[in-house]
Amino acid sequence: MPFIKIDVLREDINREKKQELIRKISEVVTTVLNKDPHLTHIMINEIEDDNWGYAGEQVSVLKEQGFSTAKK
Repeated sequence: MPFIKIDVLREDINREKKQELIRKISEVVTTVLNKDPHLTHIMINEIEDDNWGYAGEQVSVLKEQGFSTAKK
């Protein structure tokens, strides 16, 4: 029984994106690991910018300095 945990920044995700992640990850686990999707559990954990660090700084501070998490 696979258990998959995804950590994301809170502002970067909405209900529709969560559903897409859950659906597509379930498909990959079914295809690659040959697991029953009814036994695959996926948890999405939303984290505030202040509680996520990158390159020695809080993401909230980095965003204030122009850092973006968007794909280039």
